[in-house]
This record gives sequence, C-alpha cells and structure tokens, in this order.
Amino acid sequence: MANLRNLKKEIDYRLEEVVFDCDMAICFQPSKEKEVFEVMQEAVAVRNDLFTTANNPAEPHNRSLVRKHFAALRVEMVEAYDKLFEKLSKINEAKK
Repeated sequence: MANLRNLKKEIDYRLEEVVFDCDMAICFQPSKEKEVFEVMQEAVAVRNDLFTTANNPAEPHNRSLVRKHFAALRVEMVEAYDKLFEKLSKINEAKK
C-alpha cells in the first residue's frame, strides 16, 4: 500500500460498489428492499470499522509495522466486501 490516502479511497470505492449494487437490486426486486437495505447498512458499518482501523495503526512510527498493518487491512477489506457481495447475491437468488 502506497499510503493511507489511497487505502481510504479504495475502501470508499468498494463501499460505493456495494451500495450501487444494492440500489440496482432494489430497483429490480422492490419486494426485497428491507433485506437489501440491511446489507447497505452493514456495508457502511464495515467501512467505518475499516477507517477506524486504518487511522489507528499499533506502532505509527515504525514504517515496517505500518506497512504490515495496511497489508493486513487490505486483506480484511477484500474479505469483508466479498462477504457482502455474496450476501447480496443470495438475497437476489431467493424466490419471493
């Protein structure tokens, strides 16, 4: 990770993707609005948690540990947003 600013931009970008997909799901399946809205709320909570973690590395003056912190955070971000996309896919697959 090059720097904190790029990491935050990527976190926000992935949030935007989840929210956009949720909006599209609501447009095509208005009967599932409540479930999709819960996914949106969860995505915002994930974003807030990731920002908190990004802003508070354990050792801010040790560059090596900060890089490892950001690398671990990137992996955590990818996994968290992938779970949200999977959850949204399961909601869209369900017949109602």
